[in-house]
Amino acid sequence: MPAAVSFQHVSRHFGQVKAVDDVSLDIAEGEFFAMLGPSGSGKTTCLRLIAGFEQPTSGHIEIFGETAEGLPPYKRNVNTVFQDYALFPHMTVGENVAYGLMIKGVARAEREAKALEALAMVKLKGFDQRRPSQLSGGQRQRVALARALVNQPKVLLLDEPLGALDLKLREQMQEELKALQKQLGITFVFVTHDQGEALSMANRVAIFNEGRIVQAGSPADVYERPRSRFVADFVGSSNVLPPDFAAAHGGTLAWTSLRPEKIRLAGGHETLPSGQFGVTGRVASVNYQGAVTRIAVDVNGTRIAAALPAGMTAIQEGETVTLAWDADNLVAMDAA
Repeated sequence: MPAAVSFQHVSRHFGQVKAVDDVSLDIAEGEFFAMLGPSGSGKTTCLRLIAGFEQPTSGHIEIFGETAEGLPPYKRNVNTVFQDYALFPHMTVGENVAYGLMIKGVARAEREAKALEALAMVKLKGFDQRRPSQLSGGQRQRVALARALVNQPKVLLLDEPLGALDLKLREQMQEELKALQKQLGITFVFVTHDQGEALSMANRVAIFNEGRIVQAGSPADVYERPRSRFVADFVGSSNVLPPDFAAAHGGTLAWTSLRPEKIRLAGGHETLPSGQFGVTGRVASVNYQGAVTRIAVDVNGTRIAAALPAGMTAIQEGETVTLAWDADNLVAMDAA
C-alpha cells in the first residue's frame, strides 16, 4: 500500500534561501503526523508543498502513489485548515461549510445535508444559520474544520490551527482533534511550533531545523531519546551535559541529555544504589510551577535543572543540595 504522502529528496528554494533542503519522508495512511520546529525551519513550506500552494525546486512528491508536483491544489484530494479560519463573513455557517461542495457542483439539498453532518461532527449542531461574527474563536475554528472535512479529503492539512486560541480552549481542541482523527481514520498532517501539541496529539513527529528533518519518531522516542542537542533543547527542556561531565557521572564521553524530571533530591549522607550517580552543588534559583518546583543547581561550573514534585520539600536559594539520577536516563547525542 502506498504512503498517504511521500517526499523523495524534496527541496524548495527561494533564491538563495533553502526553505526545504533534501527532505525525504513517508506519512502512512490514517496517521496523525506532526511537523514540529521553530519559525523558518521548513515545516510550513512542506505543508504547502503537499497542498499544492508551492511546487518543489527538486525532488518528487506522491499522494497515495500519484505524482503531485505540477498538480494544482483543487486536483489534490487534500484540504487545509488555516490558523486564521478564512471564513466568508457574508455567508452563514452552513453556507461556509457547504461552499466547497457548491464549487464542485453538488446539488443544493445534498450539500446542505452534508454541511449539517459536518457541523454535528465538530459539535456545532444547530449553528448553521449563524454568521461567523456571532461565534467565538473556538467555534470559528470548528467551522473551518467542518468546511475542510465536508469534502471528505484523504489527507487533512492543519497549519497551526490552534495558535489563536487561549490555553484552556487549545487543550480542549487538542483532545477533540485527536478523537476526531481516530473516528474518521483520515491522515492528519499537523504543523506546529508548540512541542506540547505535537507530543500530545501525534502518532509520529518530525523535528525540522534549517529546512531539514533532524529527527523523526514517536513522541516518546523523540522526547526520551533526542539524537542531537537541538532536539534535546527544542522538545521540552533538557540538561545538555558536556562530555567530560557526563562521562564522570554515569554516561559516556559525549554530549548528553538529562531531562529535569529524571532527577531527584538525595539526602546529604544517602548511599546511592548501584546504577545511580549524584552531584552536590549550590541552588541558584527556585521556581514554583504548580505541579513541580524547578530548581537550578550550580555544580562546579555546570548548571543542572531539576523538576521536583511541588511541596515535597522546602528549598532555598544558596542552599547546598545533592541531586541523583539513574545512569539509564543519560542519553548520548551527536556532537552537532
